[in-house]
Amino acid sequence: MAQTRKLYRSQTNRKLAGVCGGLAEYFNTDATLIRVLFVVLTLLGGSGIVIYLVMWILVSEEPSGGQPIHD
Repeated sequence: MAQTRKLYRSQTNRKLAGVCGGLAEYFNTDATLIRVLFVVLTLLGGSGIVIYLVMWILVSEEPSGGQPIHD
């Protein structure tokens, strides 16, 4: 049976709220690329800030222990 991945805010790879670190872990990419994407979106109309704040509110923090729990 395939494991399902869940999106969490990172506890270890974070600068502010862990949103970019969590997205990087979910998509298996570098968090710096995600951060740059948010900056570019912010400079091109401000949507980066809105998306980041919404994700900060809606995405739960990674469970204690460092590794996300897979259902």
